[in-house]
Amino acid sequence: MTEKINDLTRRIEALQLELEAEVARQGAALRYGLEHGRAVFEQEVLRRHRELQTTLTRYLLNARPLVVLTAPVIYSLIFPLVLLDIFVSIYQAVCFPAYGIEKVKRRDYMIFDRGHLAYLNLLEKLNCAYCSYANGLIAYVREIAGRTEAYWCPIK
Repeated sequence: MTEKINDLTRRIEALQLELEAEVARQGAALRYGLEHGRAVFEQEVLRRHRELQTTLTRYLLNARPLVVLTAPVIYSLIFPLVLLDIFVSIYQAVCFPAYGIEKVKRRDYMIFDRGHLAYLNLLEKLNCAYCSYANGLIAYVREIAGRTEAYWCPIK
């Protein structure tokens, strides 16, 4: 069994290297690179992105009425999301050390990368930040819940 696990580990490591090489190859084709985990585009690509940008005024004027009407409902969820973030972080800070459970690194789940695209206007960047926060938070909470379950669940 140990040999099978070692073999699988070697295959995963080889696939990881292959994936990194493919990402680098496609990045060169798309004229961008990664610096500190962040996509950095060539100046020509950035210029073309800015040409594609929809102005804030045009974006708002072209928005469907139902989108405008429901936006406050969607954005009102920021309050319970922030509360969830605070309470789950406190829960983990207090309980995980007491039970010897490894803490979840919040920064691994809060990835705000799409808002840096040059073709997005200010409102689109805000929308990207909101979705990144909400989805990152849910993934963070899910991981904390999973580790809690792994510790406490009697079905092992």
